[in-house]
Amino acid sequence: MKKSKQAPVVSVVMGSDSDFTVMEETVKALDSFGVPFEIFLTSAHRSPERTSSFAGKAAARGIRIIIVGAGAAAHLAGVIAAHTPLPVIGVPIDATALRGLDALLATVQMPGGIPVATMAIGKAGAKNAALLAVRILALEEKSLQKKLSSYHEDMAYDVEKKHKKLTNS
Repeated sequence: MKKSKQAPVVSVVMGSDSDFTVMEETVKALDSFGVPFEIFLTSAHRSPERTSSFAGKAAARGIRIIIVGAGAAAHLAGVIAAHTPLPVIGVPIDATALRGLDALLATVQMPGGIPVATMAIGKAGAKNAALLAVRILALEEKSLQKKLSSYHEDMAYDVEKKHKKLTNS
């Protein structure tokens, strides 16, 4: 993973260092689009002051989007969303016997007024969180619009290539 010299505009937040095995997909996707990001570890339950301080200061530091991965009770995205005006994207992580369903419900069931865009459980959700962040940033950044267009063209080409291989045509 390349480290950008630019100031981060996306913060990738995790509730535990064990969440990085999933959230690495977010980091890889942001990196592939050249989006400067930071990684931050905090817990809604074990370090609530750290969490609220981070969220309250993120916008002033130039962060534009916060992506939050958490498992189990997974209140982290909601707590962060309650303390910032920034868009928050939640990634539920499979960390308990409930296979991520508890994290999904805790992330998606926010009260009115505290929005959290919630992705799928696990690595696909982590990747999609980064792609949603890129789409949001691309609303104002032409270079990201071009990269997104190329990304979609490449996906379509891959489907055609796989079709030809599968059907020998």
